[in-house]
Amino acid sequence: MFGIGIPELLVIFVLILLVFGAKRLPEIGGGLGRAIKNFKKATTEPDEIDVTPSSEKKTKDE
Repeated sequence: MFGIGIPELLVIFVLILLVFGAKRLPEIGGGLGRAIKNFKKATTEPDEIDVTPSSEKKTKDE
């Protein structure tokens, strides 16, 4: 479909290496991994249920 193979991925990796540098790549990879993990966790968890009594909700909003 897009025609991205091993040579194209290597060119992209070299460009990223040149832009960010070798020292920053582990930080970027770790941050990207945490972001993906948090996104997956947020999509699989059920929505939180608000159990605050309605009388307390009114006083907080005011």
